[in-house]
Amino acid sequence: MQPKFSPLFASKTLRSGVEIKNRIVMAPMTNFSSNEDGTVSTAEVDYYARRSNGVGMVITACTYVTPNGKGFPGEFAGDRDEMIPSLRRLAEAIQAQGARAVLQIFHGGRSCPPELVPNGDVVSASAVPNEKGVIPRELTDAEVEGIVRDFGEATRRAIEAGYDGVEIHGANGYLIQQFYSPHTNRRTDRWGGDGEKRLAFPLAVVDAVKKAVKEHAKRPFLVGYRFSPEEPETPGLTMAETFRLIDALAEQSLDYIHVSLQDFWSAPRRGADDGKARIEWIVERTAGRVPVIGVGSIHTPEEALKAFDAGIDFVALGRELIMEPDWVQKVEQEREADIRTTLTKDDQAALVVPDPLWNAIMNTPGWFPVVEAQRK
Repeated sequence: MQPKFSPLFASKTLRSGVEIKNRIVMAPMTNFSSNEDGTVSTAEVDYYARRSNGVGMVITACTYVTPNGKGFPGEFAGDRDEMIPSLRRLAEAIQAQGARAVLQIFHGGRSCPPELVPNGDVVSASAVPNEKGVIPRELTDAEVEGIVRDFGEATRRAIEAGYDGVEIHGANGYLIQQFYSPHTNRRTDRWGGDGEKRLAFPLAVVDAVKKAVKEHAKRPFLVGYRFSPEEPETPGLTMAETFRLIDALAEQSLDYIHVSLQDFWSAPRRGADDGKARIEWIVERTAGRVPVIGVGSIHTPEEALKAFDAGIDFVALGRELIMEPDWVQKVEQEREADIRTTLTKDDQAALVVPDPLWNAIMNTPGWFPVVEAQRK
């Protein structure tokens, strides 16, 4: 490879003892492609395997920890022990290609479509309507405790299925973020209140996950946490509240925090000077206390290197790895000019993309850069 790219290929051993062979991560992306019963499909296994030979770590699409947490059609399940063989099949497919396998665990909260959850009972921190006008039911104290336990149980299943770690999905407006956000959490009990009190649920989930690791893991097992730095609503999460979250997470002995951004270099809305990008503020705030994964519209190795130079520890690629499964290998072989950053409608088979995901890509204008195939 070109010497300038060598920082992207340095290994790193995380706090848990898990070693990651390089700094390139496959970002978690919903693919809508699991079986109806919640098991991982063969098409899904093939899709992940195709992208696991090169990156240091693969973070799976989110898996729901309890039946009323299912957020997407074709989402695979981690809510019961019968799913362990399915989960194991995916972990082994990723690891066989040389990457670490990390299971992202999640509850969709008020973002869950009513038709995907038992009895259409959509739940959240408070009864605040979602963007589609669905009013969720406020969870009882006992139900909140139960979901905390469910995150711990899903972690145990990930351990038994052979994963190298879990990522707690506290981003993108799902249940964990719903508890931290002043927009969606209007509670007055121990799970709500001011910013410090709204941390209760996220930190309880972290505790449950860490406890499961301590009790069940026989080898190093990592725990990461993904978060979104801001919300558009008022009141809503601002960078100032994100700094509070980072400070709390930095005390939890996590292996990393993962910033969910559409654009790596996006500027703050509120709560911090917009003269610096959100990611730069976040790196400054962590001050080396916990490794940071950055993501957001990174396509070329030059863009990845610039992102890495901002002080992050890992660069996550999402859509780019769908378009170019051999991204890492091409950088290693000095074939940067061959890296694909667009799609054509004829690429599905070569890229090993399951039908539901491919259909979503083709029917969502602007999501991926789809170009006309060149005539031979």
